[in-house]
This record gives sequence, structure tokens and C-alpha cells, in this order.
Amino acid sequence: MGLKTQLHYFSIALLLLLISSPLTVFAIPTIQHWQTNNGAQVYYVPAPDLPMVDIEIVFDAGSARDGNKYGLATLTNSLLNEGAGGYSANQIAEHFDNLGAIISNAVDRDMATFSLRSLSESELLEPALNMLSVLLANPDFEQIPFQRVQQQMLANLEYQQQSPSDIATRAFYKAIYGTHPYAHLPSGTMASVAKLTREDVKAFHSRYYVAKNALVAIVGAVDRKTAEAIANKLVAQLPKGEAAPALPPVAALKFAKSVNINHPSTQTHILMGQPGIARGDKDYFTLYVGNYILGGSGLVSRLSEEVREKRGLAYSTYSYFSPERVAGPFLASLETRNEKAQEALKILESTIRNFIETGPSEAELKRAKMGITGSFPLRIKNNGAILGYLAVIGFYHLPLDYLNQFNSKIEAVSLEMIKDAFKRRVHPDKFVTISVGGNYTD
Repeated sequence: MGLKTQLHYFSIALLLLLISSPLTVFAIPTIQHWQTNNGAQVYYVPAPDLPMVDIEIVFDAGSARDGNKYGLATLTNSLLNEGAGGYSANQIAEHFDNLGAIISNAVDRDMATFSLRSLSESELLEPALNMLSVLLANPDFEQIPFQRVQQQMLANLEYQQQSPSDIATRAFYKAIYGTHPYAHLPSGTMASVAKLTREDVKAFHSRYYVAKNALVAIVGAVDRKTAEAIANKLVAQLPKGEAAPALPPVAALKFAKSVNINHPSTQTHILMGQPGIARGDKDYFTLYVGNYILGGSGLVSRLSEEVREKRGLAYSTYSYFSPERVAGPFLASLETRNEKAQEALKILESTIRNFIETGPSEAELKRAKMGITGSFPLRIKNNGAILGYLAVIGFYHLPLDYLNQFNSKIEAVSLEMIKDAFKRRVHPDKFVTISVGGNYTD
């Protein structure tokens, strides 16, 4: 076995070991921030204990930028590693595999991301960075890969049409967001994806995959000088461009709406909610703690107690706020037998109304604070977890000391703050309610 082959297998084995390795000592990381030469934002945390580096490049190029070409952001992002700079998809995959590096990409409503995990040795990291910079700046968007990925998306959409949970989610977002860009899912629709062209993809990439619309997050065993070089290398080939424009505000719902969708299933999926809050909202921590008590803490939440423990109406039920660039949803959900759907729906709504009216107890608030702050170290236990926070902090312009202040913000929440915030921000009389399942009777 040659030296290169030995190094390859050693690097892969070491990287796989390090992926699941937590930081040995809990410490809240200090975040450093600067801009690249061509205007990309950079957020960096040194993590010298492990010989690896995690990198995520974030573009304001999520599905909210699709316009009326739903699914375009997802299709564009999915094609980046399907051929670039004259390299085929197989050659790209083999290149990263030989270096023991791992790449991944994703799209949500706000963000389009591309990530790299590599050992920090320069002979492994440098060629990985070189290839990643090519993928970001010079995708080929050839016809055959385009058609293949397009067909994969259409196949997934066809599957979604048979899934009660997917049907419910699609109907919920359309009902609460109307004509807002958040109304459609990142996966698009059968009709919209089928109409997308290579020219659409090229135009989207040219507009949004630019330096001033990009953020680079770096966590790992590299010093500041090396981190600066990494960031500059990754975006050097991108045109400077312009940041994406602000999204329109989300309109508040004016009245309640119920949508019942018949589906041949033994279970009914129920989603209930409204537009919620944006990232950085002044009520975020208060609503976060309150919702932890209401439906965000698993089997010990109010919803679980009323729906599951007392009445056995559903195996699980939950609620959450999902803050976005502008108001993301507040959503409560459960899945129950068709014949129990009406009863479960009534309990779900009445539990939320009661919580808004009376608020939590002192004991519930104490348990919530202990649960949230006690688990916080686990949320930043490794480089990958910290990387996710860096992306969120940078993309949503949160303060650099966000992680340092997290537990103190949680501890500052009072019963009165929760009652006040929920009464002002959550309105059951204007909820959208989506039910997807078989016919049932009261």
C-alpha cells in the first residue's frame, strides 16, 4: 500500500472519529467577524483541540428568492456539485473522498448553504478548498445533470402528494402566508419544477451566488490568518454583486380559517397556527421559554400532558416558533386516529387558549429554565454545532455575544413576561387549522 493510499485511509478514519467527538472542555466560544476582500461576511471560532475544520458558506438564496419559479433555489443549489469547472459529478465526489473530506448542501426558505468538513492538514485542506471554490463560482449546469436532478425533484414531489404530513405542511404555509414568498415550500410544485430551465438556474446563480450576498462560517484548528485566507479563497472567484433585497413584511391574519383535506389514511394530521416572529425579535427569549412549557419540551409539556397523558389522543404533540428573516410560523401539531380528530383538535386549541390566559406556573417556569440552560452546553458541544450557530448569528445579524448571553436571557424571563408576550403575539381566534386524513365522525 502506497503512502498516498495510507494517508487517505488514515484521514478518513480520523475524520469519522472526530465527527462525533465533543469538545473536551465546555466553554462558550468567542466569535470573530470580518469581511473578505470582495465583501463577503466571515464569522470564525478557533477550535484547536481537534485537527479538523468545519466550513459553511451561506447565501441569501433560499426559496424566498424563487419569485414565481417555485423550486428554483433548490434546483440551483442541488446542481452545484453535479459538475463544475469541467469536472463531472463523479470526479468531484472522488476528489473529496480521496481527501477524506465531507461536503453537503441544503436550502430552506431563507438560506442556501454549502458545507465542508476536512482535516486541517494543509495537504488535505487546500485541495478541498480549491474544489469547493470551483463548485461555488463555476458550476457547469449541463443538460444531462440538470434533467437528472429535475426528475429527482419531481419524483420527490410526487411522493409528497401521497404523504399526509407533507400535504398538511404545504397547505398550512399557503394558508398563513398567502402571496408572501414564504407561502411555497423549497421543493416547489410539480407544475413549477417541470417548467424550470437551465437558463433559469444560470440567472438565479448569477444574481444570488455573489460575494456581497455570502457569509462564510469557519470553526476549527486554524489560526486567524489561515481563516482569513480560507474565506478569501472560497469567495475569490465569485463576482462582488449585491446583497439580496429585503423581504416584504408578513401580513397578520385577519380571521380564522379551517381547511379539511380528505386523504385515505387511518390517521389525521392536524396543524394549527399563524405567522410568528422574526429572528432578533425582542420577545424571542420570552416566547421561547413559554413555548418550551406549552409544547416544546416533549413529554413533559402542557400539550403532551393534556393530549397524550390524560386522554391518549396522540403519541406526540408539540408546538414551536420558527423565526426567519421575517415572521416565521408559530405552529402546533398532532397526529391522531380519524375518529378522534375532532376531540384532539378541541383539546389542542383549548390548551393553547388556557396557556395564553393563565400562563405557566412557577414550578413550570423553574423546570423550563433548568431544562433549557442545563442542556445548553450540549447545543454547542462540537464544532459542527458551533458552526450552525455562527451561520444563524451572521445571517440574521444577531449580536456576536449571542451565545454568551443566551442563558442569562433565559433566566431573565418571568411569568408576567410570558403571559404578556403570548397575549400580544399568539391569537387563537385567527389561527389557521389544517386537517388531513380519512373521513371521521364526531
